[in-house]
Amino acid sequence: MNNIVQATDMDVMTLALVLSLVFVTSLLFAPLGLGGGLLFVPILHYVAGWEIDGALIMVSLALTTVVSYGSGLTHRKEGHWSTEARNSALWGAIPGALIGVLIVVFLGDKMDLTFKVVAALMISWSIQKTWIKMKGDAVVNSEEFVEGKIEGFPIAIGSGIGGILSAVLGGGSGIIYIPLLRQYTTLGARAAIGTSLGIMMVVVPVAVIAHGFALSADQLAFLVDENIFLFGPCAIIATFFGGQIGAKVGLKYLPTKAVMGVFFALLIIVLIRYILDLFTKFNLL
Repeated sequence: MNNIVQATDMDVMTLALVLSLVFVTSLLFAPLGLGGGLLFVPILHYVAGWEIDGALIMVSLALTTVVSYGSGLTHRKEGHWSTEARNSALWGAIPGALIGVLIVVFLGDKMDLTFKVVAALMISWSIQKTWIKMKGDAVVNSEEFVEGKIEGFPIAIGSGIGGILSAVLGGGSGIIYIPLLRQYTTLGARAAIGTSLGIMMVVVPVAVIAHGFALSADQLAFLVDENIFLFGPCAIIATFFGGQIGAKVGLKYLPTKAVMGVFFALLIIVLIRYILDLFTKFNLL
């Protein structure tokens, strides 16, 4: 592992930039029902200079947990939540997350390449879905809530895939859960978002704990060298307030298309950077 060789404490400017980006990410992702990992990972990798491995993914998942709780509790309080649909999803999502952790451990030094290939495909799919929503003027803050049809088996299978991707990519997999809930339940858009966050509130902490037990000695030493005891609480506070503002204020005062547009642009930037890295890796540039 190269972690100890590469580890350097973040300077004040880098720390401030990382915390600002983390805050903005949670602010944008919370009202969309997403955890933020699609951006937390590249922030830690490209801005903070961390290697993509189990340690980075665990930290990204920890931040995703904060977003999911900050926004999820708000959605639950407002009644945008289906316990039955969430419980059906957990049957697949929890085992999937544990399988995902094993995949990260198995890949080891190959994690960087594998991550960027899978993440590029996932982000491409996410961009397509976002573009369709923007063209269709999707209203994510619909008050519709219908408790009716819940197809447990396909939800569990799809959520299992979401759980694997969550543990491998360091995100909440809301981009998987929300369309899944819309297709196999009669939940409205806002209820599907709230239920997706409810799934994350259970699955993502499980993935964090599992990754914690799976970290190597080098990865643990890297986190200590990066002063995780200072960075961690600061990042959690920034993420918490970003998620709270996004959940309580974003849907009421920020135009949905504006939020989706910024989200769309950020995903494109990250996708381009991953593709450039892959081209460089294979000596295509």
